[in-house]
Amino acid sequence: MELFEMSYQLDNKRKHVQKVANFEKTNIVNMQLAAGEEIPEHDADADVLIVVNSGRVEFIVEGTIAELSPGVLMRMTPKEKHSLKAVEDSDFLVIQIKQ
Repeated sequence: MELFEMSYQLDNKRKHVQKVANFEKTNIVNMQLAAGEEIPEHDADADVLIVVNSGRVEFIVEGTIAELSPGVLMRMTPKEKHSLKAVEDSDFLVIQIKQ
C-alpha cells in the first residue's frame, strides 16, 4: 500500500502541478488552478482520466465543451486535442494510462 499527499497550494499561487505517482504504465498528476487559469490545447499519448476533487473545470475536447465538477469522471483517448480553463478554484487529478 502507498499513500500520497496532495496539499492545497492555491493560497500561495494561481497554478500548481504536482506529479503524485508514476508506476508501470500509469502517471498521476494533481493539478490545482485558480479561477480563470487556462491550459492551452495539447494532447497525450495515453488514455486520460480526469477526476475533479473540488471546483469546476471547463474542457474543450476536439471542439466539444464539457464542464467537470466533483462526481463527474471524464475519459479522453490518446491524441485527443484538448484545452481547459478553471471556472472556479479547482483541484483535480489527471491519470494517464499508456497502452
